[in-house]
Amino acid sequence: MKKPFVTKAQIEEIVKKYPTPFHIYDEKGIIENAKAVYDAFSWNKGFREYFAVKANPNPVLLDILRSVGCGFDCSSMTELMLSSAVGASGEEIMFSSNDTPAEEFVYADKINAIINLDDFTHIEFLEKTIGKIPETISCRYNPGGVFQMSNGIMDNPGDAKYGMTKDQLIEGFKILKEKGAKRFGIHAFLASNTVTNEYYPQLAGQLFELAVELKEKTGAHITFINLSGGVGIPYKPDQKGNDIAEIGKGVHEQYDKILVPAGMDDVAIYTEMGRFMMAPYGALVTKAIHEKHIYKEYIGVDACAVNLMRPAMYGAYHHITVLGKENAPLDHVYDVTGSLCENNDKFAIERSLPEIEKGDYLFIHDTGAHGYSMGYNYNGKLKSAELLLKQDGSVELIRRAETPKDYFATLDCLSVSAKLNKIIDEEK
Repeated sequence: MKKPFVTKAQIEEIVKKYPTPFHIYDEKGIIENAKAVYDAFSWNKGFREYFAVKANPNPVLLDILRSVGCGFDCSSMTELMLSSAVGASGEEIMFSSNDTPAEEFVYADKINAIINLDDFTHIEFLEKTIGKIPETISCRYNPGGVFQMSNGIMDNPGDAKYGMTKDQLIEGFKILKEKGAKRFGIHAFLASNTVTNEYYPQLAGQLFELAVELKEKTGAHITFINLSGGVGIPYKPDQKGNDIAEIGKGVHEQYDKILVPAGMDDVAIYTEMGRFMMAPYGALVTKAIHEKHIYKEYIGVDACAVNLMRPAMYGAYHHITVLGKENAPLDHVYDVTGSLCENNDKFAIERSLPEIEKGDYLFIHDTGAHGYSMGYNYNGKLKSAELLLKQDGSVELIRRAETPKDYFATLDCLSVSAKLNKIIDEEK
């Protein structure tokens, strides 16, 4: 069973200062996991994990990861700005975007981030935009078709909008080299949220063979290979999680088998694991505030899809623990719902749980990645606070909850803004 990293007693103390709902993160778990990743790839001198900022763009959490050696994978201007704000620069930042606006390439170049080109046409676009081709450059690869492993088809790269074909990559490397590029990287993302130790080693084998071919056909000096993300977590309690040590070992075997004999034993390995790095170390804590008995049994909570949209958007499973009832029998079946005017605003459907009473606190697991960051403001709902459970047991506010004033802030160009501010002041 999944075990919460906070107790009911801790939450009862926390809510005296910070009311539910809120996301809370486990500093100790984040650091220990990041160190395990670095241990798994310690055989590679140039290894670096570039945390996918889109998974959780909180600067306090980014700073924690940077303290153990992580860089940042960015895909937008604001993600680049956040990374820069916590002190990252140069090759600590990988800029992997698509349909990229010119001003974002300009800013990425300004802070000397590694630019990872998604499309062949972006070579010319980048040169015209920033007036040069950087000496260090990366290109994203899409092999097409489907990606298969021993347990079947994992994903369909051929249907994805990302990356270049092999022929485009070969031609692109030649052009980039002619235009002054000296250090090259390869990047690929072929499957999402894999819960198998096979994924990275199999992907690595494909990319290592591609790197050897690119070196032979273009003469490019390939200095890094970025395996991107895709290493997932076991959202369901009966799933077996990935073993990062075994994954690192498998990549090492492919490295020694393919790159070393080709004289490419100086190639650095990069990863971009947002979900694996952060998801298990975050949770959404929400309170049961209503119950409803019609054709089904419903528990209404004070969170909604604004706080965690994965279940509504994907039908994704997030395990739920009723704090204080961890060992109680799962003898009630509920839909756990939020308050949006959408019937898919449900954190669980027909889920076996202990009997839930109004006032109980629900700990929704694995929201550390793609939880808060995917939030929105439908129905005028406001995004919740984010808290950090520190290693010493104290709790720190790392993002305050939104207020109505935040929600209406972008209406300051209209005369109605003054009326809204007056209403807000009257309700305080």
